[in-house]
Amino acid sequence: MAEAARSPDGGASPWPPARQAWWAVAVFALGAILSYTDRQILSLLVDPIRGDLHISDTQVSLLQGLAFALIYSVAGLPLGRLADILPRRWVILTGVLVWTAATVACGLSQSFSALFAARVFVGVGEAALAPAAMSMIADLFAPHRRGTAIGVFIMGMVVGGGVALGIGGGLLEAARGGLFAGVPILSAVPPWRAVLLVLGAPGLLIALLLLTVREPARRPGSGESAPRRYSLREVAHELVSRRAVVFPLLVAMALMSVGDFSLLNWTPALLSRNYHLSPGQIGALLGALVVVTGVLGTVLGGALSDRRAKAGGPRARIAAAAVSATVALPLAFMAFTASAWQVLVLLGWWNLFSSAAGTIGITALQEAVPNEVRGIGVSLIAFGNIFFGLGLGTMSTALITDRVFHDPLRVAASLSLVVGPAAAVATALCWRAAARADRGALVGRRA
Repeated sequence: MAEAARSPDGGASPWPPARQAWWAVAVFALGAILSYTDRQILSLLVDPIRGDLHISDTQVSLLQGLAFALIYSVAGLPLGRLADILPRRWVILTGVLVWTAATVACGLSQSFSALFAARVFVGVGEAALAPAAMSMIADLFAPHRRGTAIGVFIMGMVVGGGVALGIGGGLLEAARGGLFAGVPILSAVPPWRAVLLVLGAPGLLIALLLLTVREPARRPGSGESAPRRYSLREVAHELVSRRAVVFPLLVAMALMSVGDFSLLNWTPALLSRNYHLSPGQIGALLGALVVVTGVLGTVLGGALSDRRAKAGGPRARIAAAAVSATVALPLAFMAFTASAWQVLVLLGWWNLFSSAAGTIGITALQEAVPNEVRGIGVSLIAFGNIFFGLGLGTMSTALITDRVFHDPLRVAASLSLVVGPAAAVATALCWRAAARADRGALVGRRA
């Protein structure tokens, strides 16, 4: 256990120097970029993988979603617990090494079952990052600065999705054009495999950078002279006692992720099948769009919520998330698009405000629970986001396309049937959480 963040006179010690704190956030953001790149790259490799392994859209959705989502969701809970009781930097470092090795294994897999198993271990490794990183951020920044810091970290996740599309599309076309000719191993495998093998390498750099990050002292809760380890029963009590705000936020974030992952995973296929864009064009357009709107949404959303929270407290922060979700809702209906440009506009608008809502919601949840259970809190967010968003959301879109419409060209209609209702319920739950926060549901919360 890290030394308590207390000064000799018993008062809270000063927060870590800004340079130290922001360096840690920068490294975490780079890790998030790589994490989401390795996670989302399959969305651009759908058709090459289908052709090489002779599998269906539903099987691809298992690789994109369920294979990753099940283990990420399940492993995230014990890993969140480890982040609350072990040195968090080492939890992250171990996770980076595991998902890096698993990404390389994806590129070497020779069957659907082998690729499924490799994706499972990508999920195990990546599940370690968010709980430990956000717990550290909460001990690096004062409450009125956390929204901005968490926004920068989450920006890495959003950028990772864009990088997966941009770099992945460029690498795929370059590999097809002979970029890796004469390179051992890479020249002997299909282009989609070469892309995965190349994307596995940067994990070693992230691991080295993590060694330069200092573990911050865990700051004790109010009324305590030093941080302590909560039992699982105490963790459950803290969460249940705040259920009026915590539970609606958890479900709302999960449902917004249904839209995020469904759109990010299936918009490339929509643009390819219906509008005949090449992988390079899709990667460049979607990559730039996701990065720009995601960066704006996460950073500005986090900063705006800090200002709102400073003036109006927890309710004002949650209300900012509700406003963002409300503005995103009308842009969830891809079925009404008639051109590639309309698809891109809707996706960009959704990503801008969904990213803001997610950043603000995660920050609000961090403030709604005590320091000692923040790792578990983030793991619960990840559980909902990945299990429902990446797992069920991605698969539901594929199942509707395959089993309801029986037409691969009806992806846009499938997206609307999945994303629209999920976003509507998420919006209502955000407003409910804001109303409950105003009634004192967070009494006793600790910074």
